[in-house]
Amino acid sequence: MSRATSSLSRSIAAHAILILYTVIALFPVIVIIINSFKERRAIFRTPLALPDSETFSLIGYRTVLDQGNFLLYFQNSLIVTVVSLALVLIFGAMAAFALAEYRFRGNTLMGLYLALGIMIPIRLGTVAILELMVASGLVNTRTALILVYTAQGLPLAVFILAEFMRQVSDDLKNAGRMDGLSEYRIFFRLVLPLVRPAMATVAVFTMIPIWNDLWFPLILAPAEQTKTVTLGAQIFLGQFVTNWNAVLSALSLAIIPVLVLYLIFSRQLIRGITAGAVK
Repeated sequence: MSRATSSLSRSIAAHAILILYTVIALFPVIVIIINSFKERRAIFRTPLALPDSETFSLIGYRTVLDQGNFLLYFQNSLIVTVVSLALVLIFGAMAAFALAEYRFRGNTLMGLYLALGIMIPIRLGTVAILELMVASGLVNTRTALILVYTAQGLPLAVFILAEFMRQVSDDLKNAGRMDGLSEYRIFFRLVLPLVRPAMATVAVFTMIPIWNDLWFPLILAPAEQTKTVTLGAQIFLGQFVTNWNAVLSALSLAIIPVLVLYLIFSRQLIRGITAGAVK
C-alpha cells in the first residue's frame, strides 16, 4: 500500500506541475487574444480586462484580412514548420541510432561534432548561408528556409535521441536480428516506438523557434509569395506608428496552428513524463 500511495502521490505531483506550467505558459497567450478583441484605447488602459460592449472591436481582424495575404503567409509557415520538423525527426533519429548502436572509430568525435551545433548559433553563419542560397538559386523559396531550419534543429535532436536510444534494450534488438529483421526494420519497428516521448520532446523544442523566427525569413525569403506569418505581421509595425489592433490580431491567428501542433506532440511528452513518475 505504501508503494502504491507513493506512486499515486508522484503521479498527482507530476500532473499538478504540468497544469501549473500550462497555466503560466498560456497566460501571455490569453492576454494577447483578449486584447485582440479590444479597441486601441482599451488595450493600454485595461490590458487584463475582458472586452465588453464598450471596448469590443474587430477592427484588428478586419485589417489583417484586408491588408496583406495572410492566408498565404499561414500556408508558408505551416509548410516550412511541418516539413522541417519531419526532416529533423527522421534524420536526427537515424543519426542518433547510428551513434548509439554502432561502435566505430571516431564515434565520440562525431557525437561531439554534431553537438557543436547546440553551442554555436546558426545565425553566426548568416552571410555564408545567404551566399550559398544565392549560388544555389534558392533565395525567396520555402526550400531555403526548410534546409536552414533542418540544419538548425538536427544537433539538439541527435543529442537528445542518442541518449534515449542507448537505453533501449540490446536484447530486444538482438532478438529482432535473430528473427531476420533488417537494421531498417529494427529502427522503425522496435526502436522508434520506444523513443516516441523523446521525439515528441524534440518536436516541441524545435517547432516553436521555427514558427516564430523572423531572422531567416527576412534574410532568405522576404518576397511576398514566400513570407511567413511572423514576417507578414511586420507590415503593421511602423517606425512612428504601430497598428496594435492588427498586430495582436495577427499574433492571435498565428497562435492557433502552433497550439494545434503543440497539443499533437505534447500528448506523447506528457505520457512519457507521467509514465516515468509512477515507475
